[in-house]
Amino acid sequence: MRESEDMETARLLLRKFTPADAPALAAYRSDPEVSRYQSWESPVSMEEAERLAATFSAGDPRDPGWFQFAVERRDTPGLIGDVGVCRNEDGRQAELGFTFAPEFQGRGYATEAVARMVEFLLVEERLHRVSAACDGRNARSAKLLERVGFRREGHLVQSTWIKGEWTDDVLFGLLASEYRAVRGGRGR
Repeated sequence: MRESEDMETARLLLRKFTPADAPALAAYRSDPEVSRYQSWESPVSMEEAERLAATFSAGDPRDPGWFQFAVERRDTPGLIGDVGVCRNEDGRQAELGFTFAPEFQGRGYATEAVARMVEFLLVEERLHRVSAACDGRNARSAKLLERVGFRREGHLVQSTWIKGEWTDDVLFGLLASEYRAVRGGRGR
C-alpha cells in the first residue's frame, strides 16, 4: 500500500504499519481489558510487537487474507489502534475487526475508522458484503457495528473455546446494496 493509498477521515489516518508502531502496539495489546475478547494472550512483548508490525507492513490490503491497518489521529501522529480486513479468495467479500488503545476508546475513533473502512470496501472496492463477529459479552463492539450500519445475523451459543472457556459469537453483516440505500448518495 503506497502512502497515496492511505485513507483519511475528519480526524484519522488509516495507513500501513511501520516499525515505529511497535511500542504502542505492544502497549495496547498487552492491556488485559483490550485483549479480553481477542484471540491473543497479554502481555504482548516488544519482540512480538516488532514482529507483528513487520508482518502487518509487508502485506497488501487488496490481497486475499488478513491485512491490518494502523490507525492514528491526523493532528497527533502515533498509533491509537488498528482495523483488520480479511478479504475472501473470490475478492467479493471481507470480514473486519478492530482494536483500539483504552485511552482512545469511547471518543468515536473506532466508529470513524470502521465506517471509513466499510466505505472503502463497499463503495471504492465494490465488494458485495462485509461481515464481522464479536464475543457475545462485548456489547460495546456490537453497538459500534450496529451504529455503522451492520445488522445482527446470528448468535452462536458457546461456539468458541478461548482462554479456557466457551464463549458466544455474535455475527454481523452488511451488503453493499444496504449500505448504498442507507447512505442515500451522501458523501463522506
